[in-house]
Amino acid sequence: MSRHPILRGLATLALACAATLGVGVPAQSAPVAALAVPDISLTNVKAHLQQFQSIATANGGTRRSTTAGYTASVNYVYDKLVAAGFTVVKQSCTSGCTSGAGPNVIADWPGGDANNVYMFGAHLDSVSAGPGINDNASGSSTILEMALTLAATNPTMLNHVRFGWWTDEEQGLNGSEFYANNLSSTERAKIKAYFNFDMVASTNGGYFINRITSTPGQVLKQYYDTNFPGLAPEENVEGAGRSDDASFNAVGVQTSGVAAGASANKTSAQVTKWGGSTGDYDPCYHSSCDTYPSNISDTVLNRSGDAAAYALWTLAVAPAPATNDFSISASPTSGSTTAGGSVTSTIGTAITNGGAQTVNLTASGLPTGATASFSPASISSGGSSTLTISTTASTPTGTYPVTVTGTGPDATHTATYTLTVAGPPGCTSSNGTDVTIADLATVESSITISGCSGNAGSASTVEVHIVHTYKGDLVVNLIAPDGSAYLLHNRAGGATDNIDQTFTVNLSSEVANGTWKLRVQDAASGDVGYLNSWTLGLGGTVPPSCGGTNGTDVTIPDNTTVNSPITVSGCTGTASATSTVEVHIVHTYKGDLVVSLIAPDGSAYVLSNRAGGSADNIDQTFTVNLSTETRNGTWNLRVQDAATNDTGYINTWTLTL
Repeated sequence: MSRHPILRGLATLALACAATLGVGVPAQSAPVAALAVPDISLTNVKAHLQQFQSIATANGGTRRSTTAGYTASVNYVYDKLVAAGFTVVKQSCTSGCTSGAGPNVIADWPGGDANNVYMFGAHLDSVSAGPGINDNASGSSTILEMALTLAATNPTMLNHVRFGWWTDEEQGLNGSEFYANNLSSTERAKIKAYFNFDMVASTNGGYFINRITSTPGQVLKQYYDTNFPGLAPEENVEGAGRSDDASFNAVGVQTSGVAAGASANKTSAQVTKWGGSTGDYDPCYHSSCDTYPSNISDTVLNRSGDAAAYALWTLAVAPAPATNDFSISASPTSGSTTAGGSVTSTIGTAITNGGAQTVNLTASGLPTGATASFSPASISSGGSSTLTISTTASTPTGTYPVTVTGTGPDATHTATYTLTVAGPPGCTSSNGTDVTIADLATVESSITISGCSGNAGSASTVEVHIVHTYKGDLVVNLIAPDGSAYLLHNRAGGATDNIDQTFTVNLSSEVANGTWKLRVQDAASGDVGYLNSWTLGLGGTVPPSCGGTNGTDVTIPDNTTVNSPITVSGCTGTASATSTVEVHIVHTYKGDLVVSLIAPDGSAYVLSNRAGGSADNIDQTFTVNLSTETRNGTWNLRVQDAATNDTGYINTWTLTL
């Protein structure tokens, strides 16, 4: 793992796991059975680690990207993959890498939908000080053995799988950044998720998931939650922006991955959960003692490999046909109620293959204060049940996709029921009727407001849910009853799919009552979708600003990284697109400093990257688009002193969200 932060950033399981977590998996035309995820052999992973140790020993004790030890590491991985049947490329890093750095290794397994690529990567180089066995032969060996296991089992592929071993990570994430930045927009859009494996066997390690709340992060979390209840993996805060997943984050690819920790200290609470001591996760981080076998935890390494396999097989491997199968559906597929009311839907099943089986029904994705019941809770496939969703007065308004899961002994399937919870009669209303958005077309969806006195609020809200690939095609406007247009979204977001966002709009000049319209224009060819639902709330007023100030001095020693926190609570929604960070740092030669804002979910926003040369101190207010970040939580100002001879301290900083 690199020291240098940069900007963004087993059991049997059913294919329905991926659908439940919201990861796009094309539907199967044939009935499918549960899918057995193979074990990733710890013995074989350790054999790779021994090879990397032997390579380092034979080449001056290091596998740094510019050395013969790295070249030998590349050849070892390359030869194994070619022999297993992969299409393998040694990709030279022609810009941005350290002079003399060796190549990336990119390996594609044949088969699967080439438009849905799931990628698994690890950096192959070490620091100069040692052989880099935990950092990062552990990650390289894990994904190498996973690739060889994929080749040996040779399953039918649903989606395409690609592996990457990155050069020059320890010098600044250079190899992965070169690869990601040189992808065409078309190829970048095909990569549905990138999983990173960096330091996955720390001897005093923990269980960390990069971007744990992201869609791919939830797949990894499900592995740990299913197989090790109570282990409770945590967000990889220490590693945010410091490994190769950051290169993919920066170009808009969803990412996750597992890690076991580096030079930060394990907390007492983590010791209680995971064992070990309150010292460094890896006492040999970036040191000559990072060797095999002394600096490897077999337990952590074994679980990391199996978590990786769980993600790959869940997302990319096609299950085998099942003997008995059924379909499941909801009728109606959506319903609306005010908070405190209830809705019903008939959940029907039909036998699609073989004979009948007992199907147990459950529901997930309910909003706070809502409950679901089935009458009856178990049916024989071919039968039906009545779903009742009851809300309370505290249930928040909005539209919620509720997943109804039917679990049988031979197959599991899901159906979606869209629940809309409206606020008090008058100034808030929703429209949950789907409206198809054809290519290069403009469509509208209407909401009529009545019984709301006076004008709309200065902080009215428009909650929009649009299912559409490549949301950068879309222009979205709110049209007031008098015909005035309020632009909400103007072809932003590039290749990212879907719009699920609440916009705050000053509508204080508009009379509240009347027919309001959401107008959606598809302004480019090649992608289509539909307007799922939208909710209009006209009673809002401008809330007070959210944020805070930390005036406690934090010393910045030479060549170190420090943090100063601000915890925000009691605010609602996401931060502003024009949030501000006022920074006052006393430090000679401010060109030594890298200053970043770290969001509660670990995302990093670089404010100053060694700018200003020999001038002293930073006294500056930075404007940052934080509209994708939830306001509440702990924010950190992270300051890295990246050069010798000058020191200072954080004097004060203020965050306004």
